[in-house]
Amino acid sequence: MNYQAVDHPSVWRGHELENRTDWLQHLTEIDLKEIKHFLATPERTIEKDAPHLHARLKTIQTALEDGCGAAMLRGLELNQATLENWRLFFEQVSTVIGTPISQSVSGETIFSVRDAGFADNDKRARGPNTRKKLSFHTDRCDVIGFLCLQQAKSGGENQLVSSPALFNEILKERPDLLRLLMQPYRYLRHTVDAANDLPFTEQPIFSFFEGYFAANFLRVLIDRADADPALPDMTASQKEALDFLETVAAKPEMHHTFRQQPGDMLFMNNWVTMHRRTAFVDHESLEKRRHILRVWLSMPNSRPLDPMFAGNYGATAAGAIRGGIQAARAS
Repeated sequence: MNYQAVDHPSVWRGHELENRTDWLQHLTEIDLKEIKHFLATPERTIEKDAPHLHARLKTIQTALEDGCGAAMLRGLELNQATLENWRLFFEQVSTVIGTPISQSVSGETIFSVRDAGFADNDKRARGPNTRKKLSFHTDRCDVIGFLCLQQAKSGGENQLVSSPALFNEILKERPDLLRLLMQPYRYLRHTVDAANDLPFTEQPIFSFFEGYFAANFLRVLIDRADADPALPDMTASQKEALDFLETVAAKPEMHHTFRQQPGDMLFMNNWVTMHRRTAFVDHESLEKRRHILRVWLSMPNSRPLDPMFAGNYGATAAGAIRGGIQAARAS
């Protein structure tokens, strides 16, 4: 099959994203006054107590699907409220944009990204609760969101790349490998996904369904499936295709590098972007250590997906509630 290059606002290179008005946005004085009022109101909703911010968030919701696929809203004044108030605020902001879904077997919808000090072989360890470098990947949701409360002493930079731009680059340079990336790869069940009955799933890296592009990639689970003696090994060509994808994404001209500042809210569409984080050195004091709140969102304006994604996402229809980690069933 001959594939055509993707032509969509979500196709961009690193330096191009910096100048996009749907990417970096700053809270206005009106927004900040509304947020202050919201934080001081016992029975509060964004729609009722921050209508200007509500309208802005609805615009971001549209841009995540129809625009560049990412948005960072900068300027929260974190000294105005407690951690619990910011957690509640971020949950309400996220609910305006989409539907928060479970990130753990305990059903957490707001997850704390910070170093938990787990050993490398601890089954509770996930990339977000370590200090180590993370490779380019997507999460099991339509949109991932972050609210930065505190940054590390050094490091912890974010890098964001356009998935359809990767598709176009690989189409141009190695169409033979692109064909492999359009075919299913095996994903082993995640160690923290204990409520999932499927030992593995199969899904493509790049796909088209009903005219919509979608990319999804978490190499750690692909490599674990390859290492599992109960599953067939990847071919050398399949590994080469994954290596080439990561090589292209790592090119400085392909991705945008930035560091979330305290008070920054970041949202990314996982079907058109991949992200990674550099390793970091944290503060000695527990109170000063890097702490970022994370949310996974299912989007009401999401694209339809290839049915092969059902193993990890459940529903694949446009706008359906999908993704996340199944909460443990009551005994």
